[in-house]
Amino acid sequence: MTSRTQHSSPSPQTQTGLDRRLGVGLLTFYGVGTIVGGGVYALLGKVAEHAGTRTAWSFLVATVIAMFSAYSFSELSRRFPVSSGVAHYVQTAFSRTWLSASIGWMVIATGVVSAATLVRAFAGFSATLVALPEWLLMALVVAILSAIACYGIVQSAWFATAITCIEVGGLLIVIFTGSRNLLDIGERWTEVCLPVDMAGWWGIAVGGYLAFYAFIGFEDLVTVAEETKNPNRTLPLAIWLSLLLSAALYCMVSLVIVLSVPIDELAKSPTPLALIFKGSPWLTVLMTLIGMLAGVNGALIQIVMASRMAFGMAGQGQAPKIMRWLHPSWKTPVPGTLLLAAVILLSAWWIPLAKLAQITTTILMAVFALTNGSLIVVRMREHRSGERRLDWRILVPILGMLLCGGFIIIRLLALFSLEK
Repeated sequence: MTSRTQHSSPSPQTQTGLDRRLGVGLLTFYGVGTIVGGGVYALLGKVAEHAGTRTAWSFLVATVIAMFSAYSFSELSRRFPVSSGVAHYVQTAFSRTWLSASIGWMVIATGVVSAATLVRAFAGFSATLVALPEWLLMALVVAILSAIACYGIVQSAWFATAITCIEVGGLLIVIFTGSRNLLDIGERWTEVCLPVDMAGWWGIAVGGYLAFYAFIGFEDLVTVAEETKNPNRTLPLAIWLSLLLSAALYCMVSLVIVLSVPIDELAKSPTPLALIFKGSPWLTVLMTLIGMLAGVNGALIQIVMASRMAFGMAGQGQAPKIMRWLHPSWKTPVPGTLLLAAVILLSAWWIPLAKLAQITTTILMAVFALTNGSLIVVRMREHRSGERRLDWRILVPILGMLLCGGFIIIRLLALFSLEK
């Protein structure tokens, strides 16, 4: 019978050329920055459009769905700490190179499209503040971010951590400013409690689907596995800490904001969190600037993620060999980073990127479903080989796979109802 060790990657301490310098603290901040990077700052209004005053429940639903997949990512990253991440997990479980390569390129594509959209949004706002054309601003932003990504993983992580602190600070300011409205929850509890009608539940479910986009990012942590100290322990811990910290912030912010701002205003605003500071113009500008920084942070992390995924896939023969080349001093995949940065810039210039959140979420839901399926196969294989007994924990990836599939169906039904 085939055992897990026959299918696993080299020991986590095996040197592949990448520099192992990330500890749990820096990796957790990196993860929070990946998750918070722009999603909640831009999407909260769209979630509120569907869920109304029950928006916090949509974020809670999204948290639960993310937790099932986070469990699978943490378990698989403990077993296979390699930068190709989900592409390696799928290859190990199903032994289908075409499927593994397809999943890997899908993940890279979502990172490229997400980064391009964030860069475009940043340049669009910046063009109103500085006398430069948008195309040049996009080029400058991509050039700066790719230079940071090339220079080193620690430099990238510290840059991301610095902006993460600003992002989290912005969310804490929102919570503090709107906390006085929490005193009204005794009188308005019927507005925020779970609904009794199907329309209310449907709104929470559709809102939860959109809110899931704000949690995307924890899976990116596995792509820096080969740059992490003691990845078997550090990666799973950082995945859970970054996800739970982000979820706590999201639920508190969404509860405060729906009690403080009319839902129709939230749904229409491109900067929904800034609405809570109507009486303070400088705070409104500050929140808008923080939202812009969050987008830049998200773009940087997507560049790092995509280049590391391509690095790992090149090692498996699923990407061009040039993606595997490392700078001798910086220990980063410079050619891969620059190639992907060029694709991101071209995408930001020319490709229409409407409804990015829905498209990216649908693709990643499929990726997550396959990741959960991979853990199921790996656990069954371990059981057959006598390496590990099956227990109730096998239900976690099973439920995770079913939830991801269910939300894809909800999305298709929502699209169908809109067309009608």
